Amino acid sequence: MRRFVLAASLAAAAIAVPLTAQMHRPDMLHGAGAPADVKAGTYAVEPGHTQVAFSVSHMGISPFAGWFSGASGSMKLDPAHLDATTLSVSIPVDSVQTTSGKLVEELKSADWLDAGKYPTATFRSTKVTALGPDAARIEGQLTLHGVTKPAVIDARFFGAATNPMSKKPSIGFLGRLSFNRSEFGVTKYVPLVSDQTVLVINAAFELQ
Repeated sequence: MRRFVLAASLAAAAIAVPLTAQMHRPDMLHGAGAPADVKAGTYAVEPGHTQVAFSVSHMGISPFAGWFSGASGSMKLDPAHLDATTLSVSIPVDSVQTTSGKLVEELKSADWLDAGKYPTATFRSTKVTALGPDAARIEGQLTLHGVTKPAVIDARFFGAATNPMSKKPSIGFLGRLSFNRSEFGVTKYVPLVSDQTVLVINAAFELQ
């Protein structure tokens, strides 16, 4: 599990530049505990510390990132039977943020994500495969902009500890998911702004 899962992340720029760097260089950070400390059970997404960041290539000049917040969902996990893991996560599309207020409004509009018509993006797992003691490949269905397509999250374990505030056993994972946004009907400025979109997920869960 030191490379386990969740699935999916996303966040960053200016205020978010340090955040993005952190999310793309998780090897620079070290969590608490070990995979052996993870308790079996049903976990809920802890929204205050779950971040989903997206990155695209901006005109082939530089990467550009933004982020979503307010995730919800659950995960049933038994470390002894990782292949039986189930994961379901939803993200409110209108939570999107970047360093440009004008761009944020554009992203919410019908030209891009159309948050009014498609208020949530979801990922639901269909298969989980262990890739060692701390990593997993999570296959599932990604729904975005009203379109559902197969997607894969490469995930790894980050930490496990009892949250001193909530007093609940908690676990954290790092995830990466890549897809072409045009396949979901989000085609604005392709290829000037890259079709390939990378999600980086910092995921926090609490045992229920």
